[in-house]
Amino acid sequence: MVNWQPGASLATLKKRADLLATIRIFFAERNILEVDTPLLSGASATDLHLVSLSTNISCISSSKPYYLQTSPEFAMKRLLADGVGPIFQVCKAFRGDFPTSYHNPEFTILEWYRPGFTMTRLMDEVGELIDATVGSLHIPRISYCEVFKDKLGLNPHDCSLEELAEVAHSKIEINTVDLSFSDYLDLAMTTLIEPDLPEYCFLFDYPKSQASLAKIEKDVEGNEIAKRFELYCRGMEIANGYLELTDPVEQRNRLEADNRSRLDMGLPEVPIDENLIAALNTGIPKSSGVALGIDRLLMVLTNLKEIDKALAFSIKRV
Repeated sequence: MVNWQPGASLATLKKRADLLATIRIFFAERNILEVDTPLLSGASATDLHLVSLSTNISCISSSKPYYLQTSPEFAMKRLLADGVGPIFQVCKAFRGDFPTSYHNPEFTILEWYRPGFTMTRLMDEVGELIDATVGSLHIPRISYCEVFKDKLGLNPHDCSLEELAEVAHSKIEINTVDLSFSDYLDLAMTTLIEPDLPEYCFLFDYPKSQASLAKIEKDVEGNEIAKRFELYCRGMEIANGYLELTDPVEQRNRLEADNRSRLDMGLPEVPIDENLIAALNTGIPKSSGVALGIDRLLMVLTNLKEIDKALAFSIKRV
């Protein structure tokens, strides 16, 4: 039989509408401008762990592929370079990972940027948004180093690959030794750390190998750390935020390094977004930014275990 009916109930659809209205009120009260950027781009994220979806547009003479955005980040940073000030966006994003209880290849994302904000101040504002949507909560803040030392007995900022691999293999059943430092970190996080996190918490100050597009700074002990945070709610990663990297040379170096790693792993190269690099060359104010999954936040609000039940039509219904 054809499964034509929506996954979300009428009550959930109404809750989604209320949630979106609350979010827009939240930002309007703070005089943060809502913007709308394209879903299609001639470039995409080079991150090894992101799978970009692409398409060709037959009416355009160029044969190059266009990519469905994995997030609106690059386009929003171009707006920051043009001096628009604090901005937010609610839009669709696409990532070609296998569907799970928490992930649909097409999803709704909230992303916002705060020029002049430190990472800590943005974490405050994320907490304020959770208060406005989920309810008043105490959300503890735990450093990545603290939780990693607790579970593995290692400082993730200065341990070697060999030390990390030895401890990981002693605690997790791993069928290969051909993993990078960052791979072992991800495996330890998902297998050993995330299941025991508090119901709500922030993790902050990630290892530099996990920086992505975050700025790298030294902590008081001299460790190089990525100024990045994630918000976890009931076992799900809900938000991912950075003190944004604004150096165009460093940004290009990271994107090119990603593509070299992609080739080494047999993955396709992804075109570097030259518009982003040009915007960074022009100058972006020191900013902090964050992306938050609306569908997952709705799951938290409605006590849902499957993302299919938070969406009108998930991938298995289209």
